[in-house]
Amino acid sequence: MNNFDQTKPAKPVSESNAPLRGRTIIVTRPRSQSEEIGSRLEALGASVIYFPTIEIAPPDSWDAVDDVLRKLSEYEWIIFTSANGARFFFERSTYLQIGIASFAGRSVCAIGAGTARAIEERGVAVALTASESTAEGALTELVAHLGGEQNVQGLRVLVPRAKIAREVLPDGLRRLGATVEAVETYQTVKPKVVPEDLARIFSDRSIDVITFTSPSTISNFAELAGTKDLSKQLSTTLVACIGPVTARAAESFGLARIIQPKMQNASALVDAIVNALSRD
Repeated sequence: MNNFDQTKPAKPVSESNAPLRGRTIIVTRPRSQSEEIGSRLEALGASVIYFPTIEIAPPDSWDAVDDVLRKLSEYEWIIFTSANGARFFFERSTYLQIGIASFAGRSVCAIGAGTARAIEERGVAVALTASESTAEGALTELVAHLGGEQNVQGLRVLVPRAKIAREVLPDGLRRLGATVEAVETYQTVKPKVVPEDLARIFSDRSIDVITFTSPSTISNFAELAGTKDLSKQLSTTLVACIGPVTARAAESFGLARIIQPKMQNASALVDAIVNALSRD
């Protein structure tokens, strides 16, 4: 059984509004996690292959999450770094019968518009949506929102996040005097896939673009390809990375034909792909 599925353009489109007509693009996240980027690519005429190299799973243990949920009143700010983190956190709060009222009095920061939507869909207000998806940018925006570094001193902050995550944001807040508790709310795992399926994709058709949205999507792809140097396999393929951290990971696997958007979101990534292919 194939571990990937391919879609054709969502509907017939004219040449004028189909800049990606005839292009084949691989998305390395599950379809359920890639609705925004996948639908936009298809609407622009692309044929999209979903070949997930990661899966989103709950943490090995809920103990740490349960502990912080039961003491939400101790935190002044909750910073959600991803929509997945928000989804798992609120699903667990519902399981524990901890209602939305428990979030009253907590200021909530969302990193990225998608994360903000995931929070607001649960009925929780977002005090700050950081437009910068990097930890460095989010920290700068939060400090500005608070009115300066002096106002971070003494804050009690909760950061629900992935099992493997950069320490830039928690450490940055701690250096400014905040008390930060980072808790594993979900993890990314490598799906069970057949490596031969990956080889078949590249042997059967020409791949114009492959998208990567995290370092783990790249490292897992390389593991499936059986190499630490992807320069040969992707020599003619445009590598679209969501941001600088992912782009650096791509470079570490030998990739050079890399593009990234100015803003780290799905819409900007699609625009970057369209712009890059229009110059080919």
